[in-house]
Amino acid sequence: MQTPVAEQAIEGTAEKVAQPNDRGDWVLFHPVYTSSELKAVEVLHREPDNLRDRAASFFVKSLRKGFDLVSGYRHKPIPEGSKMSLEELRKGGYVLTEAQWMTRILFLETIAGVPGFFAAMIRHLKGLRSLKRDGGWIHTLLEEAENERMHLMTFMTLRESSIFFRAFIVVSQGVFANAFFIGYLISPRTMHRFVGALEEEATLTYTALIKDIESGLFPEWENVPAPNIAIDYWRLKPDAKLLDVIYAVRSDETTHRFVNHTFANLKPDDINPFALGEPDMHVKGVKAG
Repeated sequence: MQTPVAEQAIEGTAEKVAQPNDRGDWVLFHPVYTSSELKAVEVLHREPDNLRDRAASFFVKSLRKGFDLVSGYRHKPIPEGSKMSLEELRKGGYVLTEAQWMTRILFLETIAGVPGFFAAMIRHLKGLRSLKRDGGWIHTLLEEAENERMHLMTFMTLRESSIFFRAFIVVSQGVFANAFFIGYLISPRTMHRFVGALEEEATLTYTALIKDIESGLFPEWENVPAPNIAIDYWRLKPDAKLLDVIYAVRSDETTHRFVNHTFANLKPDDINPFALGEPDMHVKGVKAG
């Protein structure tokens, strides 16, 4: 038999769970951005300065080619003074279609959610084996993994993926997850540099998407309401648009860029500075790490 206190606790829990948009602690810590922070992001590239960095850069460029091939992205600048219609621009490969953008985003986010989780798992197991404290890394890495998963959950509300695409994701995740796992065991700093460089590409991708929407080259998403899951997660206004969500996602990717480049500069046994505090986007948005 439940005691009165236990019954009250259970009733309170049930009431809380029954509210899908309750802004409680159902997720790990993640930044909520001001309007000025969302606009403070810059597309940056950190030049490699040692063998680890060059190896990470090579792997990211190789992965980028795969992203481009899957999504049909060619990174072709629109000719100056061009009077081509939107349909002509899309046929010429200058602008992505909605389907191409969705494929690119969903594929990117399924990959981006892997590194933080695997790095956290490896450090967790190491801490158990060595009987030593982690220095605050695990929590930050798990925050990153969940944040990337929330990106995926948000964009999944916009399209139902085909069986073929899901199968492709299964294969890609299997290859990438195992490769990252082995790489992190060998050289954690190289893999953090790899993730930092990968997030540079993610920031570039979302910046291009924002530019296309704001310049009228992606009219399908101009007035789309923000999904409820995004409004709840990023504390957006009730009338927020999908464009507001993309600005928030880009800021998240910039945060991961800054964090992972910083981790790559540290020794694995150093204290995680982000466990003590984290700068705002006016710093993270303009510095690679």
